[in-house]
Amino acid sequence: MFTGIIQELGKVNDFENGRMSITGPKIQGEIIVGDSISVNGVCLTAVKADEKCFEVDVITETLSRTNLGELSVEDLVNLELALQPTDRMGGHIVQGHVDCTGLISSIKIHGTSHVIAIEVENRLMKYIVEKGFIAIDGMSLTVSKVIGNVFEVSIIPHTFSVTNLSLRKVEDYVNLEVDITAKYIENIIMNRTKLLDE
Repeated sequence: MFTGIIQELGKVNDFENGRMSITGPKIQGEIIVGDSISVNGVCLTAVKADEKCFEVDVITETLSRTNLGELSVEDLVNLELALQPTDRMGGHIVQGHVDCTGLISSIKIHGTSHVIAIEVENRLMKYIVEKGFIAIDGMSLTVSKVIGNVFEVSIIPHTFSVTNLSLRKVEDYVNLEVDITAKYIENIIMNRTKLLDE
């Protein structure tokens, strides 16, 4: 489990045959084999780790649901280590289980903030509400507006500067994870309705 508070921008060293090597100097010393690490919002397992880099395996299922397949050597990725019981809960509960990718349809500057609009599959829009949580490439963000199958987030300068959002362009795809709480509530209501109908 993660909080969506990015700890570091890591660099892709190599990505071949499903094995990705990443350098993350700030968190490198804390990683041991078997640890869960959020890479652009995707929960991956460290299969190798030393003082220079760590490696993760990226399977076909993950590639089909995320933007990791678009990564190249030297690309920067958002990194977060798994939450520990003593950590501050600065963002929201993020599982690292990406629901889908979303398409950036616009990036605008409003004062000191960047407002990013993202198009999403219709099936997920029921979970995205104004002032609700959303994880974008692993970042815990607040939805500022919803129009049809597009939602917006407003990014403060700090978040923009310390994550890979500053590198994103219109028509880029980002990993999206909706708030798990909404899914649980929906499931409970649907199951209760089924029981009442029987």
